[in-house]
Amino acid sequence: MQRHDYLIIGGGMVAANAVNGIREHDKTGSIAILGAEPDGPVTRPALSKKLWTDPEFTYDKIWMTPEKDENTTLYTDMRVERIDRDEKTVTTASGEVHGYGRLLLATGGAPVTLDDLPAGDRVLYFRTVRDYDRLRELSGGQRHIVVVGGSYIGTEIAAALVQNDTQVTLVYPEEVLGGKMFPPSLASRYHQTYLDQGVKLLGSRSVEGGRVNGDHVTLTLDDDSTLEADAVVFGLGVTPNVKIAENAGLDVDGGVVVNERLQTTDEHIFAAGDVACYPDRILGRRRIEHVDHANQSGITVGHIMAGSDETYDHTPYFYSTVFDMAYKAVGTLDSSLETIEDWATPQEQGVVYYLDNGRVQGVLQLNMDPDKLDEARQVLADTSEQSEETLIGRIEID
Repeated sequence: MQRHDYLIIGGGMVAANAVNGIREHDKTGSIAILGAEPDGPVTRPALSKKLWTDPEFTYDKIWMTPEKDENTTLYTDMRVERIDRDEKTVTTASGEVHGYGRLLLATGGAPVTLDDLPAGDRVLYFRTVRDYDRLRELSGGQRHIVVVGGSYIGTEIAAALVQNDTQVTLVYPEEVLGGKMFPPSLASRYHQTYLDQGVKLLGSRSVEGGRVNGDHVTLTLDDDSTLEADAVVFGLGVTPNVKIAENAGLDVDGGVVVNERLQTTDEHIFAAGDVACYPDRILGRRRIEHVDHANQSGITVGHIMAGSDETYDHTPYFYSTVFDMAYKAVGTLDSSLETIEDWATPQEQGVVYYLDNGRVQGVLQLNMDPDKLDEARQVLADTSEQSEETLIGRIEID
């Protein structure tokens, strides 16, 4: 059995950031990362963004390489099956046993899949660098790829592919693309941008199943129509990987429940990133899947595991960039809430506030300076009743 001062289950961005955080307080303690994927940590957002749209952002820039630290060992293709809290050990699928002083659960999430359409060479549930590699092979040459899902991954992949010599059909459940998240005026502009860029939009539809026929895929939609394509990419969200925590007797409520120090009900076990259900100081307890959370919670939990007395006080933002629309947001973006729009240029640059009973629940900034995000957090932290009168002009747009 190998024993480590710090053991991290999960080989993603949280793990790499946690190593950096640990090293700020402990320069020599032994660290091991047990990753289930065949590759080490990468800057995952680049897989659906910059690698497709920024020629200067090359493939070699995605790798985070925590294993370059001389006292850190990265294990890939290693799935953990059991935690023994009494012995402070974990056991992998291959039977290896690793001991720990402090354990971090950074297990992230698994893509939502269709039962009768398994992943394969032409069916991708987009998540990993291997998925990116395969999609690159399939794209270009005016091949036809169907993208399923109208949220972040689906819309980003559709935008990426159509800008790389690929015919794209985007299947999504809303009538108007972005309609669940944006107010009608902005959703209409978002929708039209995809049409103008050559993406075929199939709204109010979902994929019920499909089959692979040699070098083509046939998809069956919920209206019994079919789509033929060279490949299909699904972006249907993720399910948090909490089973190992549940089996270990840790509290789970949609994610692994942690306190303000990202500590579970076991003082020696921590959780961060997508899998953690944590108490946000502004937004309340929640689970967040965004990259800013992976970065900041990873660094902070590393500090804490290495002896810092700090708490995780960061309220993460999320972002997406498609075509000429770059938005950043904090809180809840839900078009069923009351919205107040403050535009420098309508639907081009400005702020959208989302309110519930006069209390701001979310703030979206479109094509604005990222330094304005702290002002958005201040608005969210203000518990007083708000209105157009108090919000228009509150965050300076120019």
